[in-house]
Amino acid sequence: METKIDEIADGIFRLSTFTPDLPPDGFTFNQYLIKAEQPLLFHCGGRGLFPLVSAAAGKVLPLNTIRWISFGHVESDECGSMNQWLSVAPQAEIVHGAVACMVSLNDLADRAPRVLANNEVLDLGGKRVRYIDTPHVPHAWESGLIFEETTKTLFTGDLFTQMGRGPAISDQSIVKAAIMAEDAFHAMALTPDTAPTIRRLKDLGAENLAVMHGSCFRGGCGAELEALAAYASKALKAALSNAD
Repeated sequence: METKIDEIADGIFRLSTFTPDLPPDGFTFNQYLIKAEQPLLFHCGGRGLFPLVSAAAGKVLPLNTIRWISFGHVESDECGSMNQWLSVAPQAEIVHGAVACMVSLNDLADRAPRVLANNEVLDLGGKRVRYIDTPHVPHAWESGLIFEETTKTLFTGDLFTQMGRGPAISDQSIVKAAIMAEDAFHAMALTPDTAPTIRRLKDLGAENLAVMHGSCFRGGCGAELEALAAYASKALKAALSNAD
């Protein structure tokens, strides 16, 4: 395996590792480096991938300059290696929402995390990151996403997960591939708040979607989010109907 580096927007670097042995068609694990005066890493990756991913990140910037580390929610592929990153980036702090810090990160992280309020903006110096609470979307109580305002890049976490191996970024819709993955994995938490939460993300005016598993997207992000929200609403109705 190797970790590939692609700049998907100005100063936004995708570090992608394709794992061919995961069924049915292999799976990508993506981390993102935001290059700024105070660099931010979004997604850490699992502990086993740390040597590959950190070596790739070191080609973008010195690891000891990373100032902030965040991720969508507390899960191995999102933050399994966070303490390894903290060890090579001595000035770095974990940043996440109040729930994640309260229920997990205050205990799991080797250094105390910084709590971000919903819609709080972190000024990185040249880049501005807005934190957004998205509880249970796509899953996990503590879920949250970030939006980089200068490049209009929404980091979607597990939303828009795709199977297989595609291009680093595409201007072709990724919704169909994301629905295929959801129909296979059933990873999304379907609640009455799922579709409305996804729809609220349209208000950000994103022009890029930085996806954790699969290809990123550049173009009409509002339409992509609306299509995924519509799918979630339809899937919830079907689930409730089957329950009856």
